[in-house]
Parts: sequence; structure tokens; C-alpha cells
Amino acid sequence: MPQLHLHLLSDSTGETLEMIAKAALAQFEGVEVVRHFWPMVRSQQHLDRIMGEITRNRGLVVFTLVNPEIRIQLESRCAEAQLPTVSALDAVTESLSRMLGQEQLHRPGRQHQMDEAYFARVEAIQFTIAHDDGLLWEEWEEADIVLAGVSRTSKTPTSIYLANRGYKVANIPVVPESPPPPALYRLKRPMVVGLTTSPDRLVQVRRNRLLSLNQAPETDYVDKERVDDEVRYARRMFADNNWPVIDVTRRSIEETAAAVINLHNERRIGQAGTKPV
Repeated sequence: MPQLHLHLLSDSTGETLEMIAKAALAQFEGVEVVRHFWPMVRSQQHLDRIMGEITRNRGLVVFTLVNPEIRIQLESRCAEAQLPTVSALDAVTESLSRMLGQEQLHRPGRQHQMDEAYFARVEAIQFTIAHDDGLLWEEWEEADIVLAGVSRTSKTPTSIYLANRGYKVANIPVVPESPPPPALYRLKRPMVVGLTTSPDRLVQVRRNRLLSLNQAPETDYVDKERVDDEVRYARRMFADNNWPVIDVTRRSIEETAAAVINLHNERRIGQAGTKPV
């Protein structure tokens, strides 16, 4: 299998580059991609430190740099090393400049200032980590979203992804032998979303998890009949409480999170529409 070293170099957090790279790489199969992530490159000294690693792991350099001096240095040094470079946003910013009749501001992306949105996201991440796996249920009313689902339905990674988008998220495992706290059914502010999956897929995921931990893969945790009962119990709970449900069987974490955000936005619009004029 061919291998590609992909260097993602940004003067900001690099989130934009990561999304662009992921979308582009999805168009190719049968390639092993080794990603090298270089965020917050804002000085000549920082560029000097990472150039050695870039030249040792030859590949494609994709960047978003607005500082002309650092950009020129990167392109020059990559050209000397015969490494291809791509500026990820040039075509878009140049087109916008022409259409709007404005010069671009030449400032780094989301991190150019510690604004309210930045601090809100930090707070969301802290809240989400503190309220993982059913913890601190007394504070769930402060959440934006509460995810519920049986074990291994990607509750935690989905919660963290949403937190990075600024949402305060709590999550709780649905276990037939251990009912959730009654407070779950009285929540007003947060939107509760049920995550479900096919029992066959769930058995496979759980078995792989046990094997990765060097544990015996033949327990009640992966018993097909037991898993069927768990999934039915969770789905009945979701239906009884009229909570929206997302089937994660064939969804990536990003796709699940996007579906949750859509539900949250629809709920917010609906609530705004019912307010008295």
C-alpha cells in the first residue's frame, strides 16, 4: 500500500485544514496517509523548528498562512527541498476579494483574538468532560444537549466533538439493570437525544473492544440475546419520552454530531416560534 506524508501547517488552530484534508482524502482509497499537524506557526523560529521534520518526512505540504514573510519562507524552503506546497484557501480568498472589492485582512483565523466564542468553547469542553458517562447528573439542566444510549454507541466521542463546536454536552449510558436518575426525565433546557445502533453491529464493536483490552470476548456484554434486549429497552425509553433518536450504525462521529446539531437548531427555531409576540 503506498504511503503519503501529509503536512498540515497553519498559523491558527488548524481546524480548517483538518476538515479540508479529510474531505479531500475521502476521494482516495488504498493509500496509507501519515498526517503531521503543525498548528500556530506564527514565527520564523517556529518554522525553523519544524522544517527539519518536514524534509525528513517528504510529502505534500498544505498550509494556511497569512503572514507574507513566513509564507514566503515556507514556499522557498519547500521549493529548495523539492517538496510540493498547496495554499488551501488562496482560490477562495482571491475570489472573495474580487467579488467584494476588498483586500483580505491578513490575520490568522479563529485564534486572532480571545473572544467570547473562544471562552465559551473552552467552558463547553470542560463541562462535557466533567459530565461524561452519567457523572454529575445534578447539573444536567445546565447542558445544551444530553446524549443517551447503550454502551459503545459513541456517546463520549460525539460529546467531545460537539463540545469543540461550543455545545455543553452530558451523556449517560442506558443500562436496563441500572435505571437513570429521575432528573433525566424532568430536564427542560437541554435537548435529550437517544443514540441507537443495530444489535449485530453492537456485538461486533463490543467484541473488538474486549479483544483490544485482552479480555475474554465471550461474556454477557456481547451475548446477542442480551444485546437485543438492551437495544429494545433503550429504544422504548426514547419513544416513551418522545426523544429524537439517531441511528449511528453507519454514521461517523462527525455525521452523528452534525445530525445532533441539526436537531438542536430545529428545536431552537421551534421554541423561538412559539414565544409570545
